[in-house]
Amino acid sequence: MAIEAGTYGLEPPNGRLTIRTARRGAASKAGHDLLIEVQTWGATVQVDADPARSVFELNADSRSFKVLEGTGGVKPLGDKDKDGIVQTVNDEILKGTPITFRSTAVRPDGDGRFHVTGDLEIRNGISLVAFDVQISDDHRVSGSATVTQSDHGIKPYTALFGALKLADDVEIVVEGTLQPAG
Repeated sequence: MAIEAGTYGLEPPNGRLTIRTARRGAASKAGHDLLIEVQTWGATVQVDADPARSVFELNADSRSFKVLEGTGGVKPLGDKDKDGIVQTVNDEILKGTPITFRSTAVRPDGDGRFHVTGDLEIRNGISLVAFDVQISDDHRVSGSATVTQSDHGIKPYTALFGALKLADDVEIVVEGTLQPAG
């Protein structure tokens, strides 16, 4: 194992939690693929001497999203466009609900790699999510998961009478350096 047993935390500024979206539909060239940063969040990793008994948890404030960039599209996203996207997420999609994850199974894959399965709750919908996490000897952590919005009762955003659609799957990425708790 690449990390000693114990409890560790991860949050800004030592960590970063991002969401990548993609666009679909006949008018997809008009829209943007987005990189969104979650600014208020925290994760806890309880590494057990038996790595399979380790626990991974994450809590995020859905009202703390910030659009960092939008690629593609007919014209570049300005600050007003980015603010409008965040407002739509807050008012129409996530409605300020918290986002939580708690592992239900952890499979160590050697050399600090873990396959983590657990319950992800978004907008009062809970679904099982699986992802891989790498933790290095210097406590650097990285992992990503694909989350399907419709599994949580979220209808992917559409515009232009449905000709521009946000893909149902979004990619969630966490990275940073774990800090010993306490």
